[in-house]
Amino acid sequence: MKKEEIRQLAIAIYTVNRHAKTATNNRELYSLKNRAIQRLLQSGDATKIGLHFVDNPQLSQQSSTVLVKCSDFLFHTLPEKGDFTSLPHLGIQDQTFRNPQERMNLKTAKDLLIDFVGEANVQKTVRRKTFTPKRSRPKVSNTQSFRSSYLDGK
Repeated sequence: MKKEEIRQLAIAIYTVNRHAKTATNNRELYSLKNRAIQRLLQSGDATKIGLHFVDNPQLSQQSSTVLVKCSDFLFHTLPEKGDFTSLPHLGIQDQTFRNPQERMNLKTAKDLLIDFVGEANVQKTVRRKTFTPKRSRPKVSNTQSFRSSYLDGK
C-alpha cells in the first residue's frame, strides 16, 4: 500500500477514536478501530511498539495496552496473550506526546475504514427520528378567568 493511503487510514482511525471517546454508544466505533488496526498489523503497515500501563484501570489494579504505530500516529489496543512475552513494557504513558491534529468527517472516516476492513455488510448507523407522542394538555380558553388560590389567600 502507498504511504499516502496508509496515512489516510491512520487519520480515519484517529477520527473514529476521537469520536468514540465522547460517544454514548461507542462500541461500534471502537470495534471498527480495532478491526482496522488488526488488518494494518497483518499487512505490515502498522507495528506494535510495546506495552503501556492503563491510566485508569477499571476492575483490576493494573492493566496494560499495546502501543501501535501507524504512519505518524500512535494508538492503543487491547493486548493479546503473546504480547506480554514478545513486547517490551514501556511503563506509564507519556502524557506530553500527542498525535498530529488532523480533521476528517466521521462519516468519511467510517466509510473508509469499512471499505478497508472489507465488510460491506456492516450496518451503517442510520439515525431515525423517534416518534414521541405529545402530552395531552387541558385546553385553556380565554373566556374563563384564571383563579389562583394563592392570590386569593385561600
